[in-house]
Amino acid sequence: MKALTILLESLQERARELMFSRILMPVAFSARCQGAAQFAEALAGRFHSELVLLHVVLPIPAYSFQDGTPLPSDVIDDMVVQGKAQLEAFAGQSLQGIPVTQVVLVGDPAQQIVDYASAGKVDLIIMPTHGYGPFRRFLLGSVTAKVLHDASCPVWTGPHMENAPAYPAIHFRKILCAVDLSVESRVILQWAAGFAREYGAHLAVVHAVPSSTLDPSTVCFDPEWSTLAKKQAHERISFMGGELGITGEIAVETGDAPEAVRAFAENSAADLLVIGRGRATDAPGRLRTNAYAILRQAPCPVVVI
Repeated sequence: MKALTILLESLQERARELMFSRILMPVAFSARCQGAAQFAEALAGRFHSELVLLHVVLPIPAYSFQDGTPLPSDVIDDMVVQGKAQLEAFAGQSLQGIPVTQVVLVGDPAQQIVDYASAGKVDLIIMPTHGYGPFRRFLLGSVTAKVLHDASCPVWTGPHMENAPAYPAIHFRKILCAVDLSVESRVILQWAAGFAREYGAHLAVVHAVPSSTLDPSTVCFDPEWSTLAKKQAHERISFMGGELGITGEIAVETGDAPEAVRAFAENSAADLLVIGRGRATDAPGRLRTNAYAILRQAPCPVVVI
């Protein structure tokens, strides 16, 4: 309980400040990274943030000849030099409007990203998800998944980064915040409300109630119980917003949470979806099943708090 309290206090402090003084964007030189760069430039420009581009070179053991013989050790130096040149070219092509800091490291990509974000007091990580064709909704990519799992700061991501509009066309008119009414919901709502205020955007809060909810006073499923559950959920969200001084649209949907959130985001033309990681009390950064599924299906960029 003490660990959760400390975690919430830390997140609440971030929610109050909100300003992104330092944004980290890992770069793998893909089309999705170019799309992520559009959001990075838009946010860094809006918040006058320092933007750090980070490229990670895999260590020597990850590379070898076909017969298994490791590459010569001096090859890693050439790879770092090449990575720096590629990073500079990427910055010149994709980020022409703002100054950036370029960093090339060697090691496990996900671990290097998480460690750099922690040591460098990064306020936001921006990176795309992974996935191709008809299977993309089922994949996050191992690096993104680990960063979402372990990072202590918010992560801005999404499955459609390569379709990002050019920086001048990026706007945020509707912010959607999905909550599960856990103790973390207050912090998630605070973050979403703060971002909405910054952009003068409309804020909506969505919560999903299963179609058939178990009535605790019986031993069977009662479909009508969901009506009461929806009413109670609406009241809890309204009360929570009142305590935090936050006003906005409240939508309590019925059905599977990932699908309900996706449908509401799509129908309301949300520009950004804010969700929580669903942390466990014994370890930071644990993404629950619904968080993964919501992220994979989201029709717009997602910030995972």
